Amino acid sequence: MALIEHPLPRGSDATSRTTPTGPSSVAAASHAPSDDISAVDPLVIGRRIRHLRTARGMTLDQLGTAVGRAASQISVLENGRREPKVSLLQQVASALGVPLTELLSTQAPSRRAALEIELERAQRGPLFTSLDLAQVKVGRSLPTDALEALVGLRREVERLLTENAATPEEARRANAELRATMRAQDNYFPDLEEHARTLLAAVDHAGGPLSQRTTAEIAAHLGFSLHYVHDLPHSTRSVTDLEHRRVYLPHTLTTSSDPRSPVLQAIASHVLGHEEPTGYGDFLRQRVETNYLTAALMLPEEGTVEMLREARAARRLSLEDLRDAFAVTYETAAHRFTNLATRHLDIPVHFMKVHESGTLHKAYENDGVRFPSDPLGAIEGQPVCRRWTARVVFSIPDRFSPYYQYTDTSAGTYWCTSRVQGSPEGDFSVSVGVPFQHVRWFQGRETVERARSRCPEPDCCRLPPAPLADRWAGRAWPSARPHASMLAALPTGAFPGVDQTEVYTFLERHAPAVG
Repeated sequence: MALIEHPLPRGSDATSRTTPTGPSSVAAASHAPSDDISAVDPLVIGRRIRHLRTARGMTLDQLGTAVGRAASQISVLENGRREPKVSLLQQVASALGVPLTELLSTQAPSRRAALEIELERAQRGPLFTSLDLAQVKVGRSLPTDALEALVGLRREVERLLTENAATPEEARRANAELRATMRAQDNYFPDLEEHARTLLAAVDHAGGPLSQRTTAEIAAHLGFSLHYVHDLPHSTRSVTDLEHRRVYLPHTLTTSSDPRSPVLQAIASHVLGHEEPTGYGDFLRQRVETNYLTAALMLPEEGTVEMLREARAARRLSLEDLRDAFAVTYETAAHRFTNLATRHLDIPVHFMKVHESGTLHKAYENDGVRFPSDPLGAIEGQPVCRRWTARVVFSIPDRFSPYYQYTDTSAGTYWCTSRVQGSPEGDFSVSVGVPFQHVRWFQGRETVERARSRCPEPDCCRLPPAPLADRWAGRAWPSARPHASMLAALPTGAFPGVDQTEVYTFLERHAPAVG
């Protein structure tokens, strides 16, 4: 396929945005003199530069001249609006007469600066966005008492939100924290990759798709036998009898199920030493690790990366090709691509799974896309913009071919590929997207499908069109269908949603006879 170059899209900031994983960014500069450069916030760096500059009586123009940059660029740097390059920071440090480590300190240079940083972070966060408040310019002209009042109000609002939160909020906070951890490491877990290599080597897997026979050999290598039953507890995908080293699995699978997945997920928990979760955060971590190791076994890192690198060189990256090469579901291929794309291909990426109702089921990003979120930063259950690829794909009659679309958003222009898959809970779309500047590596980049999203502005798609509102406002009363889990508590030390009495009764019924 010949490369089709696109002009710079409307709303794109491709020429100015620094990719979080770019090789010249501070976050990626492991060679620079700092214990943990990736942990340094651009806001902190900016305030330290401003503090040192003003202490030396230098103007923005003077510092800009000293490093060969415009004063406006120094201002952007001091305001923490851009992740700086190490080379620029080295020049700034030299001009200010300090070592680079002085700029990279994680501590704010003063109490005033710490307050400014806290307010800046808050104004860029989901809480302020959800309140639709006007931005306050955080500069020297803002009185310290006003700054303290604003920061104090923000802390109190967040405290009240946390204090009044029901148990489901615990899960949402835990999910947001886990997502941040995954983003910090590009959704790549080297220890889990090593576990997968060890297991595959133990059964002499030669590469390529993992067969059901080899899957059973992995279980046998770990000392487990597989038993397919008709009466598996409804609240479980599998049950492992650790005493008798048995894995119980459903006798029948849905057409969308992969028979290898429940086996690999069951033994993954054993390999990783998982114990009964002590809270929702622990449960979510275990689930992510189990799914990751399962995918790493079905799409081994070495062979998958080799295929992806060849496709990238040919500018023909395709999730369908990855799916077909390793005989996995589209969702598994999409998950695995997000594990490896940034670490091995230098491509920032986002992943979304969206229910046909329009709500976000799960998602991951390290490319700057802004998922819908609540004031606490949770994204699960939030309505996705109707103009995003993940929603538009439901209206496409062709379910055989992949769907591609460019979407202009407030964070820039993104290209996405998406497919719809069925499940007992309804249809879901699975989407993978990248910023515009990285689309040149993918098949489907020539698509002419394009949309513009102004979410979270209510009049983008949240509010009904005026004619519909005039016709039906006050004349309709929908009866919502909430999920039971919306009000469910998470008992400490329990597996969410699992009836332990049913599980123990099942195990007693199937335990081998003694003697």
